[in-house]
Amino acid sequence: MTTHLALLRGINVSGHNMIKMDALKAALENIGFQNVQTYIQSGNVFVDTEEENAAAVGFKIKQEIFKVFGHEVPTVVIGKSDLESCFKNNPFLKEKELDIKKIYVAFLSIPQRSESINDLKMSQVKPDEASIDESRIYIKYAVGAGKTRFDQKYIEKKLNVTATIRNWNTVTQLLKMYEER
Repeated sequence: MTTHLALLRGINVSGHNMIKMDALKAALENIGFQNVQTYIQSGNVFVDTEEENAAAVGFKIKQEIFKVFGHEVPTVVIGKSDLESCFKNNPFLKEKELDIKKIYVAFLSIPQRSESINDLKMSQVKPDEASIDESRIYIKYAVGAGKTRFDQKYIEKKLNVTATIRNWNTVTQLLKMYEER
């Protein structure tokens, strides 16, 4: 049995793509996922399955959400090692006097080369900062996530990927939940 974490993008945001977590849990259990566990309303779902391929798991979840709820929901599926890498490789965690509320991680559907940072054209979103590590972009917002152009839509357009962003507190909690499973 493999545990996967599905990060759903754009559900329960400003009254759009509304999905109750208990209904999502039931829908995923109905198609064979086991030990389904959700975290907060923004779409973080742990599932256990015999399927080891993360992309296949994401596709199955995305299909079921569309079938049951009628929402087209981009989904990025990650493993425990992805979250562990966030703590090992996030360059912003080494800074003194860090405001943790301004640290985010964008999880990408396709791994990137470190040179892909050039494709993001960071000069257009200064003073925000970012660093790419395979299928993660570590972000440090200068003001905050709500007041930037450097969002998931910007990332997706520049890199031609599916992206979903989580704040650092959520990343920390999701790793803790992975470890407790």
